[in-house]
Amino acid sequence: MERFDVIIIGSGPGGMAAAYDLVAEGKKVAVVEADLWGGTCPNRGCDPKKVLYGAVEARDNVVQLKNKGFDARPEINWRDLMAFKETFTQPVPIEQKSGLISSGIQTITGFASFKDKHTITVENKEYQSDAFIIATGQRPAILDIPGKENFDTSTDFLNMKELPKKIAFVGGGYISLELANIAASCGSEVHLLHHNDRPLKGFDEALTKELIENLSLRGIHFHFNESAEGLTKKSEQIEITLTSQGTLFVDRVFCATGRIPNVEGLDLEKIGVDYTHKGIRVNEFLQTAVESIYALGDCLEKNEPKLTPVSSFEGQYLAKILSGKTQETIKYPALPTIIFSSPKLAQVGLTELVTLENGSYQVEVLDLSQWFTYKHLNEPLVKAKIVTEKETGLLVGATVLGNEADQLINLFTLMVNQKLPADKVNEMIMLYPTVSSDLSYLF
Repeated sequence: MERFDVIIIGSGPGGMAAAYDLVAEGKKVAVVEADLWGGTCPNRGCDPKKVLYGAVEARDNVVQLKNKGFDARPEINWRDLMAFKETFTQPVPIEQKSGLISSGIQTITGFASFKDKHTITVENKEYQSDAFIIATGQRPAILDIPGKENFDTSTDFLNMKELPKKIAFVGGGYISLELANIAASCGSEVHLLHHNDRPLKGFDEALTKELIENLSLRGIHFHFNESAEGLTKKSEQIEITLTSQGTLFVDRVFCATGRIPNVEGLDLEKIGVDYTHKGIRVNEFLQTAVESIYALGDCLEKNEPKLTPVSSFEGQYLAKILSGKTQETIKYPALPTIIFSSPKLAQVGLTELVTLENGSYQVEVLDLSQWFTYKHLNEPLVKAKIVTEKETGLLVGATVLGNEADQLINLFTLMVNQKLPADKVNEMIMLYPTVSSDLSYLF
């Protein structure tokens, strides 16, 4: 029976980060993968989504400048765009597996289950290890309603060869909003159903409302306080029975009501690893109830956002723990989050909900649409909400709605984490005119 220092179950960004760092420290490492090497993000998640979104961004930039240098309104060819996307996703599993092998990391293909606290079984073969890292990620949840077999998921969307004429998305989270925007921008009639009137829970409410209004103007039909009660296949379409007793006929319906951790089949109960429907429970060292078993990433029950860079951060941390380079508990920096929609909505740090309950902070809302950085692109909707600490003047949070929100929020994230005071920001000379050169005016 082969024995390792560390076996990692799951080859996503978090598991990969841990594997490469551990082998660099001289550890004997193996990675187990039951699906696509590389995990969700590069195969069927953020990377292919961003390729599709890139076409939407390019189209939007031209549309904004119609009659200001451009005459034609460009249309997106879905087949060509999907073929371009495939050039990114098709090589991923082979490249990711080859990278591990070339680094001296053993790859094991198949589903893992725990036999005991130091042994797993994969395809009827046993492997032992001093420590394990569970990095199995999560998958789309499917609403348990009549006709649920007619639901598609985000994975199906990102593999569509043809763009349906009429699509429905069930759910009001970031996945639903992002894919709905892509579909509508590419020419589909899009309907989005959400069980209440507060989509994108966790994002600033006022700026979320403005985003929804803008997406409505772009043609997305929002059905708030509405849910799917059942799905019925009728000829070439799907009939959605609504809570309001109405019906909606579409070509395809995508369920985006959340994601669930991939923990079934690991036999965690057998060895005493505690978990809930939200994920595996760990302590401040990312250690489970079993001393030899750790977990990271989207399969965790945690408050931090389940995002690719967070998983990678956790993987790097666990590599330090297991190689003896640190004995400190994990400490997360301020974590930025974003909706890649039209426009983008991004935020970091404290939001207004917190500030309303605490008089220690000052909130300023700025309309940036007339600033040269955005006006020269004729960008109609750009706003920033800046939260500062009254006593120190330090930036502690920000929300940005606009096409360049990702650039600006990354700068704000740096400022929040480094606790940069305004005078230090003003000492820096940035390229002008750019998003960065506006910092001295924003903060």
